[in-house]
Amino acid sequence: MSKSIIKSSMLALLATGALAVSAPAADYGSHTFKVSNGASQDHPVSAGVNAMSACLEQGSGSKMKLRGFYNGQLGDDAEATQSVRSGSIEMVVTGAAAIGGIEPAMSVFELPFMFASDEEVDAIMTGPYFDYVAGKMPEHGLVMLSIWENGFRNATNAKRAIHAVSDFEGLNFRVMQNPIFLDTFRRLGANPVPMAFGEVFTALETGAVDGQENPLPLIKASKFFEVQKYLTMTRHAYSPTPVLMAKTVWDELNADEQALVQDCAASARNAQVAKSRAVTTQAQIELQEEGMEVSELSAEEMDKLRSLVAPVYEASMETVGKENFEALMTELNTLRGK
Repeated sequence: MSKSIIKSSMLALLATGALAVSAPAADYGSHTFKVSNGASQDHPVSAGVNAMSACLEQGSGSKMKLRGFYNGQLGDDAEATQSVRSGSIEMVVTGAAAIGGIEPAMSVFELPFMFASDEEVDAIMTGPYFDYVAGKMPEHGLVMLSIWENGFRNATNAKRAIHAVSDFEGLNFRVMQNPIFLDTFRRLGANPVPMAFGEVFTALETGAVDGQENPLPLIKASKFFEVQKYLTMTRHAYSPTPVLMAKTVWDELNADEQALVQDCAASARNAQVAKSRAVTTQAQIELQEEGMEVSELSAEEMDKLRSLVAPVYEASMETVGKENFEALMTELNTLRGK
């Protein structure tokens, strides 16, 4: 080998080494973020918390991780969300309804029968509408890292099987404390009773309310089968669970830490959603094994149900915001090829 070639090779190696030495290493501090959630620890949301924590630990060399608090230990969804806004809790995985009053763009998800499939849900929760909503959160003292899921909601009650829309008549249903759900069940002929989630089991057990509505994994995890006999697969609304961080906490993180937190929240969505959907399938089987009678409305009755609740859309525009509704519908219509 000629001296010139050897010299060129040495220079190349030295240059490569210089680049390697000069490339800055990622800068991570020591952080343990408290995460609040209202569901029990065996609910699928814990799969997301665990996956995100593992991602943070791996990416930061074990300097960053999450510590999950379940069963509303740090307050119900609304209380915990306010605590995150104030910075006293670092993070919350909460229901959309808990922040709909803070940011109307989240209230769109509360409207009945918005989504026809899991595929539509996934596209919306990771697409332009997510970016649209996330861009609004900092003004409320929040940073939205991802949107995980609670799932499609179904109705249970202790009085009778529901085979027709008329079977809702007169039943006292616990619903979330927001006007859209109140209006939806009122139009079905039921008596909606707003109530914090932590009070629901006792209210069902004592007969203060006849029924409630929630996704199947939450119905199973909360052991509502002990106090409810009938399950109706209405899939009348979809419940996302936004992953929110206090903006004050976010602003104290450096760029490397922010990027890792954002990436881990987004990647953990895959584990959380996969767990949610697997558990949903299994939950229906287990709820039946626990003695619940499962029914579905016919296509004709489902059309009646959708027709009855259709006025909720117009009545909710002031709450939801027409611009927000149109932004979501534009994206949905594109997905549907309209």
